Amino acid sequence: MRRNPRVAYRYAKALVQLAVETNKLDEVKKDIDFLRAHRNEEFNRAMASPVIRGAKKSKVFRAVFHNQVSPLTESFFDLVFNKGREFVIRDIGEAFDEQYNEIKGIINASIITAVPIEESLYMDLYNRIANLPRFKGKHVNLEKKVDPQIIGGFILKVADNKFDASIRHDLYFIKKEFLQNLYEMKY
Repeated sequence: MRRNPRVAYRYAKALVQLAVETNKLDEVKKDIDFLRAHRNEEFNRAMASPVIRGAKKSKVFRAVFHNQVSPLTESFFDLVFNKGREFVIRDIGEAFDEQYNEIKGIINASIITAVPIEESLYMDLYNRIANLPRFKGKHVNLEKKVDPQIIGGFILKVADNKFDASIRHDLYFIKKEFLQNLYEMKY
């Protein structure tokens, strides 16, 4: 969950617009993915520390990631650090991904089951999602996940929609109904 979605969205939008104008959107996407893959707790703590000034954080960032990310990405994060917005870096990455996917016509979806899903069922589900009118002409990334805690059934997430047909979900609502004593007289 994002701590400050409005700020993150605005910074991500600025980065996306600049990347599109300079025709480096895919390069910046690779940089964001690279930074996400190379996160470490010590570095995150240093970047989140209120004791360390933005200029120092910017120097540390440049020292660690120089020649590993594009100059555009480096300059963007300089701005983020110098404006004191380092607390939303992770959120900026998420907002950037959302905007990138929208531009590229990518729809993220996931199917969560208690046991691994059969390939034929996976392909059928993929085709059904891809053929929905609102997703025609877009690329669907359907991720398979296994979570034994859902007991049975499935949870399907497509874009901003979630359909929970898991047994865990059903048991939750049954438990909730049992906790309400409908036979007790309330005066």
